[in-house]
Amino acid sequence: EIELVVRKRLFSSIDEREAKRAVDEFVDHAKAEGLLAEDAESYRQRFLRSYPFKPEVIEVLYRRWGSFPTFQRTRGVLRLLALVVHNLMHKNLPFIRICDFDLKVDEIRRELIKHIGQEWDSVIAQDITAGDSGAKKVDRSIPASYAPYSLGTAVSTAIFMMSFSGRGERGCSIRELKLATLLPDITSSIIDTVVTNLREMLFYLADDQLYFTNQPNLNRIIVLREENVEEKKIYEAELEMIRARIKKKLKVYIHPKFPKDIPDTEDLKLVVMDSPKPEKEFLTEYGENPRVYRNVLIFLCPDEGQKTHFHAFVRRRLALASIKADKSLKLTEAQKGKLNDMLNNLVEREYEELRKYYRKIFLPAKADFKYLDMGIPSYGEKKSLDEDVYDFLKRNGEILESIHPQVIFERYLVGENYVKILDVFKSLLRTPGELRLASREGFIKSIVEGVKSGIFGFGHLRANLEPECINCSPEIKLAEDEVIIKPELFREKELGGDEAKIEETEEKIEKVEKEDAGRVGESKEKIEVVKIPRRTFRTLYLKLEIPRGKFADVGKLQQYLWQKFGDIQIEISIKASGGEISEQEYEDKVIEALKQAKIRIVEERRE
Repeated sequence: EIELVVRKRLFSSIDEREAKRAVDEFVDHAKAEGLLAEDAESYRQRFLRSYPFKPEVIEVLYRRWGSFPTFQRTRGVLRLLALVVHNLMHKNLPFIRICDFDLKVDEIRRELIKHIGQEWDSVIAQDITAGDSGAKKVDRSIPASYAPYSLGTAVSTAIFMMSFSGRGERGCSIRELKLATLLPDITSSIIDTVVTNLREMLFYLADDQLYFTNQPNLNRIIVLREENVEEKKIYEAELEMIRARIKKKLKVYIHPKFPKDIPDTEDLKLVVMDSPKPEKEFLTEYGENPRVYRNVLIFLCPDEGQKTHFHAFVRRRLALASIKADKSLKLTEAQKGKLNDMLNNLVEREYEELRKYYRKIFLPAKADFKYLDMGIPSYGEKKSLDEDVYDFLKRNGEILESIHPQVIFERYLVGENYVKILDVFKSLLRTPGELRLASREGFIKSIVEGVKSGIFGFGHLRANLEPECINCSPEIKLAEDEVIIKPELFREKELGGDEAKIEETEEKIEKVEKEDAGRVGESKEKIEVVKIPRRTFRTLYLKLEIPRGKFADVGKLQQYLWQKFGDIQIEISIKASGGEISEQEYEDKVIEALKQAKIRIVEERRE
């Protein structure tokens, strides 16, 4: 038999004991991996006869390559195996597999391609042996624990060796491939992973089976088409992707070239930049004039570290679309199906890739810009770009639907008798770092709520200050003369009115007394008006236990008391238990909220 001839001609002796140990170890492992069943014993005997070569080595060379008229069967097998053994002499291998043939060695490669054609020299280099070949890329992509085995190169070499036959037989099954490449310390499932990766990387591996061809596969067609995609087309596609993901949640301006490209109006604006950070002039200038409405600008910038990846994604999408539209290409049905699957996958991932690239937010701040990172989007998100930015900023307290009236009071009315409502609104729009409201309507709603709850009153500033009402629902038009007024002025006004009424009443009573005393024949009893003094309190101290959800009522009570007393001090003690909060959350959500509200912490304990 050929196995005995090969062993006798190439080796002076074989350690049969070591052969049995190595063969038994492999067969047991192959059985455990489900690659051998009823044929396990037959395979064991074949392996013992061919050792140190795997049975596949002899079979592929003798029956497949040996069918080429130029191969000379036994002589050709011996000549090729002699080269292989010489190349592997100093490598510590338990046996020799078909994938151990080093196609980078000139003598081995030439011995093969002289039977199949010189064009295969470049195919081998591009897909298997070159440093940047697909096989080498797969070597580097698999888990580190498998790195010593160079499985990308090994599996592609095995496929190559089983791709040829003088009788037209070509390729192998995944089971045959696993048997040909497996070692006792390699699980067969990793071969599946390697094959999947090779299908993505190799240019001459058949699209639907496991064999090499000298015609470029779909991968090669895609790469060639990608090389012809112009940078201009990539940029145009990028703009198209952005426009397609805008739902008008915000006014959006895409890649402005000059500050004047962004209107200087009070609307909240999302400015999508094409640079990693906005230039300061976009915030401060509007043409030749200073920009007025600065705090309404939201800048969304790309992550420079994601640029190469994103442009590669766009390039591939354009290449696939171009191939699909090219009627001159004679693609097989399998290639057409694979092309459609690949294109659909890219379309599905389009927003995810766009958001991974455009993720850096810059907001106007007092000094420069405040930077926020939106992070990686959730898988399968279908939001629009402006909705995503809006929701992110809203979650982080950077965009408010409304402002609590108490915040307005403490920021603008402390130390003042009144303030123009329009001035407050303009300050929010113009001052970098101020609170950022979503809309004019939200601001008006906040003012109305403040007047309604008695936190401040409403009036007009005409020739004089004209307080109109408190605890009412005024109609706010954001007119120049509309003001909010501290509640104490309304309390003083009410007290002044009561004193006038008391004086008027006392005068009437005195008049009645005189008239009654002067009447003749009537009762001489003098009518006495007894004034029952009402009890008053000059100082209040209340210690409260507030039920969940009732804290807003305390705020309303506070506003009422502000109308009665000139000095009110409120101290709140918060004791939270029965759960937990991380230090980061505590700093970001609790401490930061207190700082923004200008609330001083008197005492702090954390455990």
